[in-house]
Amino acid sequence: MDKFVIKGPSKVKGTVDISGSKNASLPILAASILFDESVEINNLPKVKDIDTMLLLIQSLGFKIKKNKKKNSVKIIKTKNIHTFAPYSLVKTMRAGILVLGPLVTKFKKAKTSLPGGCLIGARPINYHLNALEKLGMVYKIEKGYVHASSHSNLKGAKIIFPKISVGATENAILASVLASGKTILKNCAIEPEIKHDLTNFLNKAGAKVTWTGKRTVEIIGVKSLKKISYTVMGDRIECGTFCVVATISQGNLKIKGFDAKLIKTELNLLKRVGAKIKTYKNLISIIGPKKIKNIKLIETKEYDGFPTDLQAQFMSLLCKANGKSIISESIFENRFMHVAELRRLGAKITIKNNKANIFGNTNFQGAELMSSDLRASVALVLASIVANGTSVINRIYHLDRGYESIEKKLSKIGVDIKRVS
Repeated sequence: MDKFVIKGPSKVKGTVDISGSKNASLPILAASILFDESVEINNLPKVKDIDTMLLLIQSLGFKIKKNKKKNSVKIIKTKNIHTFAPYSLVKTMRAGILVLGPLVTKFKKAKTSLPGGCLIGARPINYHLNALEKLGMVYKIEKGYVHASSHSNLKGAKIIFPKISVGATENAILASVLASGKTILKNCAIEPEIKHDLTNFLNKAGAKVTWTGKRTVEIIGVKSLKKISYTVMGDRIECGTFCVVATISQGNLKIKGFDAKLIKTELNLLKRVGAKIKTYKNLISIIGPKKIKNIKLIETKEYDGFPTDLQAQFMSLLCKANGKSIISESIFENRFMHVAELRRLGAKITIKNNKANIFGNTNFQGAELMSSDLRASVALVLASIVANGTSVINRIYHLDRGYESIEKKLSKIGVDIKRVS
């Protein structure tokens, strides 16, 4: 099993290229099930979750042609399509459930394993199932599988999500694209990966998806989608992570390949702690402060609030701040698993309910550490970069699910990091 060995402290300098977005690529890959013609997707990140999704689509009977130089794949429908998504492929990632809507709307049936992924919270799929049921899907759950079907074409409906859910919004949009008539979805998730990228991708292929309000989308069903070549947006969370790398380490970074307008909330918080930030078209220039200021309260919220996927990284940063900070986690109930490991490096953090009290001025000391989930893993990397001495981070397969060659990108900007098998 691979691990990282990091010798700190490091001051980072240079340029980082942001990879394609994992969270945009996954629903776009699931959408390829809707097509009769070939789909080419460019700028895919080389991360484990993408490999798993491609294996899943291949297992359904689609032909996958990879172009490693261009980070692109071509997905071609064959005559031999299956509608079974097995536990062996869906167990490691949450996004496996996104094939359910496309399979039922396109092929009128699906047998899909209940999903796995990180241990950060319960994340039930009842919002997905309720929305698809309103479109005409019938289902039962047996032995860990959703057995779903529809007697005829799914039919447009008005659906109001009781709670904002990224996955349920994506699944309902994907199912509605080929449904008969008009679908209106209210109280949708509006992450750029959905409102910008997934919507653009579908519309370029001939779908009729229109955002009519901040959280309301209207979809007029079409009979088929046309051949498309599409380039995925940059990864918002990777971009935010490298912004924190620069800030925590008194670094000087130029971050290329991402639109800064999509992370205004995060950049404003980094300015509050003292970072100097300039933004250009698809470029962010960021210089970390000599002294990091504390922030009284950060609360994770749905987009366009502060993202839960950057909570752990900001916690490492605020450990170095001058004074006490509080982070309130309102999205997932089990997302402070990195706290015990940060304490091993010397952090002073107490947890009460969904709030973490972070007592700053931590002088991190290198230690042996264990990753628990994707974003927690990178928080340990950030702390280790500025720690005195050597840190060893075990179980980095969590990191490989969402960050492309992070050790190579960090080495290039001055971090002493090695992957050890």
